[in-house]
Amino acid sequence: MTFVRFQSPTRDERGNFTGVFGLVNNLARAGRLTVEQEAFRRANNDWYDANFINPAHTDPSVYDAAVNPGAAAWFKATARLFIDRVDGYLAILETLEVPCETVWSTNPGRIIYEDEYQVVVVAKA
Repeated sequence: MTFVRFQSPTRDERGNFTGVFGLVNNLARAGRLTVEQEAFRRANNDWYDANFINPAHTDPSVYDAAVNPGAAAWFKATARLFIDRVDGYLAILETLEVPCETVWSTNPGRIIYEDEYQVVVVAKA
């Protein structure tokens, strides 16, 4: 199985690579999005909320830094419906010159959560 993640190429203050949704949401919180970009973000965040499983709703400890330090979600490569919608987020980041890389892996880490479309992993030490 192949997995893909869209993330900052640099670590944040906690040592993690912020994912594409976090990068765009951080820009929104900072007031850096145009009206059109914010409308896209809100509509697509709502779509993901309605159509994509939030692992933390299934297992609240998934993203607990004390339990699973550095936990990160990866799409399964077969989850095209969800991956294709990322393009709009990537366009926002490119316009605002915020770096984001696409990382592919067949073994992104120790799987702590899995569903039909994604895994959450803790990187191997």
